[in-house]
Amino acid sequence: MEFEIRRATAEDADGIARVHVDSWKSTYVGIVPNPYLDSLDVAARAEMWREQLEKGIAATFVAETSTGIIGFISGGPLREPLSTYDGELYAIYLLHPYQRRGVGRALVFDLVKSLREDRFESIVVWVLEKNPAVSFYVKLGGIELMRKPIDIGGTPLEEIAIGWPTLTRFF
Repeated sequence: MEFEIRRATAEDADGIARVHVDSWKSTYVGIVPNPYLDSLDVAARAEMWREQLEKGIAATFVAETSTGIIGFISGGPLREPLSTYDGELYAIYLLHPYQRRGVGRALVFDLVKSLREDRFESIVVWVLEKNPAVSFYVKLGGIELMRKPIDIGGTPLEEIAIGWPTLTRFF
């Protein structure tokens, strides 16, 4: 399978939003309440992404094939202090048919390269405990740092902070 990774622009907001919503609906079935998943709106999510991309709030990359955007990743400064970590992987989502095919790994490496260029030294990602992607982060060398409760759609869940104390682990 051939795919290309490039920095996202505001024109990618619709494609990113479609991947974001579709990924939630396929990944979180049985984890997040169905009414919450059903309420996810591509148009609203696209507007959020368009605004973020126009403001340059985060480093965001898309993976695409000849059919369009199949995945994305976004990251930047750590949003909540956590030990000595300074960077954060905010979001990474892939359409289900493209998971476990090297796309996610390639997206992470491009984000890490960008963060290193911006002088970040470490990163953290918050992931739902029951998300199957937890093993993906561990395979990339991430270590569990802490856990915290989170409520999504009225359901109490737990998030795990997985971190990489040095970005040089990726190269």
